[in-house]
Amino acid sequence: MALSPNLRGALFMAVSMAGFTMNDVLTKVVSDSMNMAQIMLIRGVFATVLIGVLAWHRGAFRVPRHMLDRWMVLRAVGEVVATLCFLTALAHLPIANVSAILQALPLGVTMGAALLFSEPVGWRRWLAIGVGFAGVLVIVRPGLEGFSVYSLFALGCVLACVVRDLATKRIDAEVPSLFVSTVTACAVSITGAALVVPYGGWTPVELADAGLLFGAAVLLLFGYQFIILSMRTGDISYIAPFRYTGLLWAILLGYLVFGDVPDAAMSVGATIIIGSGLYALYREQIVGRTRPAAASTSPAMAPDGL
Repeated sequence: MALSPNLRGALFMAVSMAGFTMNDVLTKVVSDSMNMAQIMLIRGVFATVLIGVLAWHRGAFRVPRHMLDRWMVLRAVGEVVATLCFLTALAHLPIANVSAILQALPLGVTMGAALLFSEPVGWRRWLAIGVGFAGVLVIVRPGLEGFSVYSLFALGCVLACVVRDLATKRIDAEVPSLFVSTVTACAVSITGAALVVPYGGWTPVELADAGLLFGAAVLLLFGYQFIILSMRTGDISYIAPFRYTGLLWAILLGYLVFGDVPDAAMSVGATIIIGSGLYALYREQIVGRTRPAAASTSPAMAPDGL
C-alpha cells in the first residue's frame, strides 16, 4: 500500500534524524583519539568536498557574490560557535543528554524571532517557551549533584543555533541552500585548522579514525538530503514533530554503542521539552504562523555538523 505524502515526509524526517545521530555517534567515538579542532578540520574537509560537489552539480555556485553577505557571515559564525560547543559537549556527556537539550532549539528560534524580528507570539507560546527551558534546567541541574559544566556547552550550542537559524531567515531566498551549506562547511573547516594548535596540536590520524570521520561526513549529506525530501514531500505542520525522533535515536544508539542509560532527570527534562515544543508547534498552527518552529528543522536540529 502506497504511503500518503505526509507519511512519506514523516518517514524521511525520521531517517534524516537517524543519519544526523549516527554522525554524532561516529564523531563521539573519534573524540577519544583527537581534539575537537582536528575533528572539525578533517570532517569539515570531507563534508566540504561532498557537499561542494553536489552544489556544483546542481549549479548552486551561480551567486558567489552572496558569500560575503552579512547574514551569510553571521550564519557561518553561529554555526562555528555551535559546532565548537556541540563537539565539546558531545565528547564529555552522554549523547542522549546532548540531544535532549538540543530539543529546545525550536522554542529558542520562536523566542528569538519574537524578540528580534517582532514576530507575534501569544502568551500560550511564551508559556510553552518558559516551560521548555525549565525542562532544560531539569537536565542541566545547576547546583545539584550530577551537574556537569559541559551541559552549559550544549546550552551554548542551542543559543548559537538560534543565531544561525534567525540569520538564515534573512538570507536572500534566491541563494541555494547547498551554497549556504558549502560556505558554512568551509568556515567550520578553516576554524578547525586555526584552532588545532591551541587545542593541543595535531594527533597522527589512524586510518580507522579517518574512515569514521569520512563516514560521519557521508551521514551528514545523507541526513541533509532526506530532510530536504521530507520538506518537499509532506506538510511542514505534519512532519515537523518527527524531528524529535532524533532523541529516540540518540537514546537507542547511546545505549547500544556507549552503554549509556538515561537517568530520571534527563528523561523528565526531555519529556517537558518535547511536550512544550509540540504544544508551541500546535499553537503556531492555530494562529497560522508555522515558520519559527519549522525553521529549525532544516537542515538539522543540531548544528549542520560541518
